[in-house]
Amino acid sequence: MNESILITGANAGLGKEAARQLALKKETKKVILFCRNQVKAEAAKKDLEAQTGKKIFEIIIGDVSDADSVRNAVGKIKEPVDAVILNAGGMVGKTAENITRSGMNQLAATNILGNVILVEELIKHDKLKKTVLFVSAEAVPGVKSLGMKPVTMGTSSVDEFAGVLNGTYFGKKFDVTQAYGYVKYAGTMWTLAMARKYPNLKFVVMSPGNTKGTGAPDSLPGPMRFMLKYIMMPIVFPLLGDMVHSLEVGVKRFVDGVSEDRYKSGVFYASKEGKLSGDVVDQSTFYTDLKNTSFQDNADIAIHRFINQA
Repeated sequence: MNESILITGANAGLGKEAARQLALKKETKKVILFCRNQVKAEAAKKDLEAQTGKKIFEIIIGDVSDADSVRNAVGKIKEPVDAVILNAGGMVGKTAENITRSGMNQLAATNILGNVILVEELIKHDKLKKTVLFVSAEAVPGVKSLGMKPVTMGTSSVDEFAGVLNGTYFGKKFDVTQAYGYVKYAGTMWTLAMARKYPNLKFVVMSPGNTKGTGAPDSLPGPMRFMLKYIMMPIVFPLLGDMVHSLEVGVKRFVDGVSEDRYKSGVFYASKEGKLSGDVVDQSTFYTDLKNTSFQDNADIAIHRFINQA
């Protein structure tokens, strides 16, 4: 039972819907909206209060791509929270390749840097009671039926993970749609490492699946964005079966992940092999790299190589 939940990237899309659904649970007494923009956060809070009829939303301003911003934000959290949903991320857009102060590119910093610092600072200051859910993606295990290849690294060494995080792993041709899956893989492996490091806490990885109503397609190149928004999502995927679902259905995975005991620590849950919707299953049953504790630790070490200079 979670009385207080913090959600990163909570002013729109998946994060905002998670805040709405969690607020409607009778045990929820506080939902913290961790957002970058004050104006957008205030608008989201007002809308959520209108939708739920509850005034239990609080705003914390922090930029997950900036280490100091996140550390300062944690200082403003006065009481421990029961659960954290690390939702902030996405493909970022044209700035994805840009190198941030930490040495990570913008894509990795937005999806990993601040989310990791947030959790570790909360733990350090005894402000996290129970559960962390890292939002990953179906792009990690891939979807063979759609030609989406799984993330496949050469050795999954510390240096390889570091290359993913600063973009050098991909050479001169940086493809954000490919890099996104690899960045989410690094974040996933960090989460699984944390599950072993902190057995008294619950660390779950969850993909929302192929979800309508998010801003994800807006970060894609023009032709790909048009194809996904106007052809694949509304027409093609529904015809294939278990390939797309509503925002409400996708976010319910997060809510269940932090609320229900059947979701275990140290497991990445996503759609069944070859699917993008429907029931979720343990991805390590067919994507076995997830079980490799050395790979998990290497991701953790690589991430901290950048955090230590952020």
